[in-house]
Amino acid sequence: TLLEVLIALVIFSFGLLALAALMAKGLQYNTSALHRSYASMQAYDMADRMRANRIGITNGNYKLISGAGSDPGCTTTTAGCTPAQMAQYDGWAWNSANAALLPSGSGSVTTDGTTYTITVTWDDDRDGPPLDNFVFQLQP
Repeated sequence: TLLEVLIALVIFSFGLLALAALMAKGLQYNTSALHRSYASMQAYDMADRMRANRIGITNGNYKLISGAGSDPGCTTTTAGCTPAQMAQYDGWAWNSANAALLPSGSGSVTTDGTTYTITVTWDDDRDGPPLDNFVFQLQP
């Protein structure tokens, strides 16, 4: 009977190890889904910022937003900001939020003339390339 108890203990321990692995994978996939949710929220945030600054879009101030950029000292509550300053602030604030919400998070905005492509990238695995990304296209 002692042998039967040992065999049952081995089988039970393998079952517990499998359950622990299942929980770890579930946590990993849940975190991945959270990051993708943040990325889509950030892409739509930049699209809303662009829609709010139509003159900035017309003047081409959103053509090449990439990286952290710099704070122009002009916010949404500052009077007398030009559309170019608002676009610069939008890029800076947006990428600051990307870096805060996502691991190695950053964003870029490019255009082919009529369509703007908003891309948010992050490192979901935290082990280097390839990076995950979320792409949203906007036609203002």
